[in-house]
Amino acid sequence: MNAILRAEGVDLLYGTHQAVSGADFALRSGEVAAVMGSSGSGKSSLLYCLAGVLAPTRGTVAFDGVALSSLNDEELSCLRRERFGFVFQYGELLPELTVEENAALPLRLAGQRKAPAHAAAGEVLGRLGMTELLQRRTSQLSGGQSQRVAVARALVHRPDVVFADEPTGALDSVNATAVLEEFLRLARDQGTAVVIVTHDAAVAEHADSRYTMTDGILN
Repeated sequence: MNAILRAEGVDLLYGTHQAVSGADFALRSGEVAAVMGSSGSGKSSLLYCLAGVLAPTRGTVAFDGVALSSLNDEELSCLRRERFGFVFQYGELLPELTVEENAALPLRLAGQRKAPAHAAAGEVLGRLGMTELLQRRTSQLSGGQSQRVAVARALVHRPDVVFADEPTGALDSVNATAVLEEFLRLARDQGTAVVIVTHDAAVAEHADSRYTMTDGILN
């Protein structure tokens, strides 16, 4: 099967520091790939290149056969909003919004009306065990609950790829396992590909393919 996301010879420099060096990477639809490495190894920098958040200094990243460098800012923003999803270590939720409003945000930003967007968000949140908390402010949630909302927000618009940067790093082991399993189950049900950056071997064990990042070099 052809890769939906491919990187070839990707370098990323911050001034004179080479964060990523000659990285090659391929991801198929529905595949879960883990990129492991210690803090400062360059794994998050690679993730941001793959997601089009950072432009590589050299090399190419292509999604669905189209080089990200060929897209203008508006096209790239649209791609990230409509076909990509993101889960970060601390959730990055908007505290002034409810659980339901946070999860529905990608659909609302894409122009969907409130009622169907909230219905879709409620369905995904329900599968994550959050039905009773839809109207709660996210500032009132536990860490595990917040991360479930972040997962729902990343998956509600059925993206092609989700980029997850240490998605369970802020959770205790019990919550981390529960959230990760629910996240990957939902992603696989939808056929969504997932790239997980992690330093945790137990998280990487859930992946279909595993890479290791050391001093900017991907193996």
